[in-house]
Amino acid sequence: MKFSKLTDRISDLGSDKWLLHLEARKLKKNNPNIIELTIGEPDQPPPEELIEKCCDSMRSGRTKYSNGRGEEILLDALVQKYQKRTPLKVTRNNFLCLPGTQTALFATVMCLTEEEDEILVGDPYYATYEGIIKSSGATIIPIPLHEKYDFSLQEKDFRMKITSKSKALLLNYPHNPTGGILRKKDLSELADIVKKNNLWIISDEVYEELIFKEDFVSPLEIPTLAERTIVVSSISKSHASPGFRSGWVFASEEVINKMLPLAETMLFGNQPFIADMTAYAISNKSQTALKMRTDYQRRAKLICKKLANTKNIRPIMPKSGMFILIKLELKNFNDEKFAWNLLHSEGVAVMPGSSFGLNGKDFIRLSLTVPDKELESACERIDEFVKKID
Repeated sequence: MKFSKLTDRISDLGSDKWLLHLEARKLKKNNPNIIELTIGEPDQPPPEELIEKCCDSMRSGRTKYSNGRGEEILLDALVQKYQKRTPLKVTRNNFLCLPGTQTALFATVMCLTEEEDEILVGDPYYATYEGIIKSSGATIIPIPLHEKYDFSLQEKDFRMKITSKSKALLLNYPHNPTGGILRKKDLSELADIVKKNNLWIISDEVYEELIFKEDFVSPLEIPTLAERTIVVSSISKSHASPGFRSGWVFASEEVINKMLPLAETMLFGNQPFIADMTAYAISNKSQTALKMRTDYQRRAKLICKKLANTKNIRPIMPKSGMFILIKLELKNFNDEKFAWNLLHSEGVAVMPGSSFGLNGKDFIRLSLTVPDKELESACERIDEFVKKID
């Protein structure tokens, strides 16, 4: 039997990236002492008022077909949110509501690129980006992100990677997996290059409310970038609601009109009762995000303190997000070997950095979404493991 080229392009870019996580889940069924630090799943439930809003909406009959663009109540909430952020005039026609950031990003890439196009991405990068980009036939072009610059994208590295095939720059700040951020100065330095090379900016802003100290800055705030910026985001992280799969695309009316038929072909609209809940979430300041910011910053500091004297590994304090990277400085253990041996020897599941691109190969990534006591225990086990293999 024959299949499309797409299936070949992404054949090893789905769950294969998460084999260690899947193995840890399997082991945990019989061993409750496994400490799982692999994925960014918030360790608190969604706000109770969102659950109530969703249930009330279903009870009131908001369970019928939606339209392809999104429910008016949610579109209006998004208009209010983004009009504060950009000099552009914002209307309902600038949005497309989709199931989560992942779907929003997939739809964006499919509408912008095709075979032989290139999308530039900071490396390390989120594990699913490569599969999303290859789905359209485009090629991912990694731009190295350096610890000495706090993993912010550098103008000189960006410039060196641009070719005649470059179509877009995919930004993910606040950044997964490094916890890096971009400031307005950083974005302004990229603006002339983006404009000169007629590039789109795709800005994944799902972690915007999880910056520990500084203010979030979007490319939409830079006048020379705003017209060519496409934002994808959701309430998955900000409101601890990943299972609701509620996200959106913000872009020019032209982009949204091009993307709408694809969304209608795939989905024929999403759920009105989830739209009602999302509109409420967007329109009200998230206390959940405030608690997560506080928890994750405290836990990152805890890890840095607990492992400060462990030889040959070095935690790197993030500036945002729900993860922390640990630099490996071991001679005989790469990130894959370290992570797998740590799981089977000590029952601690972490992500090998190479799951996030070639530039992640010297790191492991730990999630900050477990209670402090578990993190302390994980650090003790990691310390013991490193002593064994030193």
